[in-house]
Amino acid sequence: MSNFRSIFCHSTRYGALALGLLGAAQAMAADLTVISFGGANKEAQTKAFYQPWEAAGKGKVIAGEYNGEMAKVKAMVDTNSVSWHLVEVESPELTRGCDEGLFEELDPALFGNPDDFIEGAIQPCGVGFFVWSTVLAYNADKLSAAPASWADFWDVAKFPGKRGLRKGAKYTLEFALMADGVAPKDVYTVLATQEGQDRAFKKLDEIKPHIQWWEAGAQPPQFLASGDVVMSSAYNGRIAAVQKESNLKVVWNGGIYDFDSWAIPKGAKDADAAKAFAAFSVQPEQQKVYSSNIAYGPANKKAVELLDPALLKDMPTTPENIANQVAMNVTFWADFGEQLEQRFNAWAAK
Repeated sequence: MSNFRSIFCHSTRYGALALGLLGAAQAMAADLTVISFGGANKEAQTKAFYQPWEAAGKGKVIAGEYNGEMAKVKAMVDTNSVSWHLVEVESPELTRGCDEGLFEELDPALFGNPDDFIEGAIQPCGVGFFVWSTVLAYNADKLSAAPASWADFWDVAKFPGKRGLRKGAKYTLEFALMADGVAPKDVYTVLATQEGQDRAFKKLDEIKPHIQWWEAGAQPPQFLASGDVVMSSAYNGRIAAVQKESNLKVVWNGGIYDFDSWAIPKGAKDADAAKAFAAFSVQPEQQKVYSSNIAYGPANKKAVELLDPALLKDMPTTPENIANQVAMNVTFWADFGEQLEQRFNAWAAK
């Protein structure tokens, strides 16, 4: 009897241990809901991150998309009903969300050697996984001459036709000031003053009747290809993705570059699996695959040497492309974002 009991106890203990290990494996192999900005960017993420993650048996990725609406994240966190594990955010939203307690704080050690990353990629509540630019794009089939600046974008006499702009204050106000003659390096100094803000809106008044607003990154290449607009602000990677089958061109002069980062909403379940996914996405091999599928610069510098040199000409981070661009001023948008977005929405609705 005692022998039986000892065997039973052993088998129960090992059974419990096996169940425990299985439970731990399942916990690590959690299904993750990953929210991106969609389009060609999401397709590149699928190849570089989602499929390899699933193939390694780390769990299923449920891929969703949004247009950067922080109100959705805030509502989930405030009501303790967080259903997203990772959300792709631009830097101003990352900083603001971190300040407001909407995102989990991350240990920088998760991502390895900080020297391997472009400066600014690793933040208290997120990790940048690519560098991108919002640029002036145009359809060379629809214009007799090539625009070279935001001043040309505003010149409807020389370049007749509709223009596309993102429906929001961010980027749009900076472009308006550059069109009005403000040097790229001075844009945020001017925009931080009441006069500068008034000046940007006044400049926007000039082309308001000629604007077709866009609200998703996939729209500018569609608008340009169909001839709905002759020029548009656009994410550089979205234009590069369709250049083989179209005559869409990019003007790097006056572009605004920034990181997109992963953030984990505060209170997300399976946060450890979400952190592991974020760390996985910034490994050199994953970064190489991502940048090979869309023309966004890798955040991990070690991926650059793995890339086909022919791809580098379309990257926002090459020296000649970045020379006359503006670095997105995260502090400015964290401080002024809410008030300027409200003013912009009121202006656009008029």
